[in-house]
Amino acid sequence: MTVNSTCFNERLAALKSPEFLLALTQIKRGVEREALRIKPNGALSQEPHPKALGSALTHDTITTDFSESLLEFITPPESSAAKSITQLQDVHKYTIDNIGDEQIWPLSMPCFIEDEAHIPIAYFGESNIGKMKRVYRIGLKNRYGSMMQAIAGVHFNFSFSDDFWKQWAELNGTEHSQDQTSADYFSLIRNYRRYCWIIPFLYGASPALCGSFLKGKEHALPFEKVGKGTYYMPYATSLRMSDLGYTSAEQSSLKICYNQLDNYVRLLRGAMDTPSNRFSSFAAGDGGNYQQLSRNILQIENELYSPIRPKQPTQSMEKPTDALVKRGISYIEVRALDVNPFSPIGISQTQFDFLDVFLLTCLLKPSAELDEAQLNEAKDNMNSVVLEGRKPNLALVRDNEETTLTAWASSLFDEFEQVAEILDLANDTTRYSDAVAAESKKVANPALTPSGVLLEELLKHDKDNGVYGLELAARYQEEMKGFAYQQTTQAMFKEAAETSLAAQADVEAADTKDFDSFIRDYFNEPLANSTNR
Repeated sequence: MTVNSTCFNERLAALKSPEFLLALTQIKRGVEREALRIKPNGALSQEPHPKALGSALTHDTITTDFSESLLEFITPPESSAAKSITQLQDVHKYTIDNIGDEQIWPLSMPCFIEDEAHIPIAYFGESNIGKMKRVYRIGLKNRYGSMMQAIAGVHFNFSFSDDFWKQWAELNGTEHSQDQTSADYFSLIRNYRRYCWIIPFLYGASPALCGSFLKGKEHALPFEKVGKGTYYMPYATSLRMSDLGYTSAEQSSLKICYNQLDNYVRLLRGAMDTPSNRFSSFAAGDGGNYQQLSRNILQIENELYSPIRPKQPTQSMEKPTDALVKRGISYIEVRALDVNPFSPIGISQTQFDFLDVFLLTCLLKPSAELDEAQLNEAKDNMNSVVLEGRKPNLALVRDNEETTLTAWASSLFDEFEQVAEILDLANDTTRYSDAVAAESKKVANPALTPSGVLLEELLKHDKDNGVYGLELAARYQEEMKGFAYQQTTQAMFKEAAETSLAAQADVEAADTKDFDSFIRDYFNEPLANSTNR
């Protein structure tokens, strides 16, 4: 038995204590689901964010992402996954009941957009903070194009309780502190980076895309064609996560470190302070002309494209890196999930349960620091899986040695099964073992993956991605209308919308600076440093 497996087994055994089992019931998770509003014919809605949904600036649950048409639904951190699911159902029902004949696009990749000019940039009102959010998005459009920003995903937010971290520190012979908790989250994050190729394999649902998405894009991918204008790769899992999708070549040179919080923050801030030759041509406040917030590699922290982020909720006007420095990591945000096209709400209970198992496994396994070569190895594995994840005997590289996806996944699932048993014991259920068993079938038969099922539907009927998306959108529109409110009533949603609109008006009325001064002061605010903690 290796030292690493001994460490994993010892930690696993320790989780069976009553204290750890109780702490495992306190895991919290939430969801951010993005979705385009479309017309019944599939065209992107050109209507403003509906007033009935409230203010995109100040609503806690319903907002917009890049586009005025790109909804984002947010559920708060909950210890019950079932509650999160029903909260998400409630939000979908209220939304679909208040957007007229519009529907919610059920796929990650957009369709029926012939011209990027038809993707309206989100509007957050006339406050300084509202204008800043819009200028940031104008910058994204100028830097990467609007089509890339119209891609939708699902973000899974996950955290352990303070009680858990106290038990964990004691188990590992360390002193419990916020600094130690952040270090342990980074340990989890490093293993996530090593193994996160398994997420697009299991949940990738974008093996094909509409021809309009490729318009004007240079690529050397060997696409095949189905239907009238859909392009696919036979073994692709998540083109959303490929270089064609939500990625940035400009950021590929960044060497973001996931070994310590201080280095992570330093390198992220460095990217926000380093001028970019590629983006220098866009105005950044010159004479009041804002085509972006800055000419640097990153305008703000959120521009960093990563399959996972360490997070700490920000206070008013606080930079995300300042929040991390002052208060450490509060939760992690998993960002590698495609929208699940086989769920009306974009994610399923099985996914919740499996992700709990996966993330706990990432913490339990030893996690040495990542050097540049290992990080590149992880990136290469991810790229191989998003483009060819269902290919028989696909080769990946594990610790500088070649292996197959099937062999590596099988060894991981042996560990997932053991971790699932612990979570089942803690929660008096079989859900976790059931989720692991369901996902393991995909390793044995990749045709069962969402990408496999979706592509089979297209090929079997010579059907376009867009046609299939419209079929699902119409079906889910009826399903959502039939949902019964379980956590939030219609009246509560209406009140939340009205309250958010009033809050936006208050923010606008409270502004005392001109926009130029506001932006200058925001970026000149002294940065927090780790010695302040």
